[in-house]
Amino acid sequence: MYKFVTVLCSALLLTYVLARPQDARAASSITTTTTQASIIQQENVNNADGSFNSSYETSNGIRVENVGYLKRIIIPKTETSDGQVIDEHEELVLVQTGSYSYSDPEGNIITLRYVADENGFQPEGDHLPVAPQ
Repeated sequence: MYKFVTVLCSALLLTYVLARPQDARAASSITTTTTQASIIQQENVNNADGSFNSSYETSNGIRVENVGYLKRIIIPKTETSDGQVIDEHEELVLVQTGSYSYSDPEGNIITLRYVADENGFQPEGDHLPVAPQ
C-alpha cells in the first residue's frame, strides 16, 4: 500500500509541477509570444477496476496522454534493522504510462514518454541528458 501511495503522490506532484505558472523572472529572459490555447480534443475514461485513460490536445499543439492501472506485485520476505521479519506478501501498485509533447521556443517538438511504477518515475526523451557511461 505504501508504494501505491508513493507512486500516486509522485504522479500528482508531477501533474502539479507541469501545471504551475512560470516564474515571471525566468520568463522575462525568454522572448516568446503567448497565444491563448483551447482544448480541441479530450478523453477521460475511468473504469471500475481502477484503470483509467486520459488524453487531451490543445490548439497550440500540446498533447498529453496518460494510462493507469493497478498491478499486483510480490514483496519478498524482509527483515527490518531492528530484527522484525516481514513475510512475503502482495501489494497493489498504480502503474502509469504516458507522454506529453509541445513545441519549444525554436519550434522543435519536445516529447517526453514515461512509466511510473514500483520502480519509480522513469522518463525518456531525446531532449533529456544522458548519464555518462
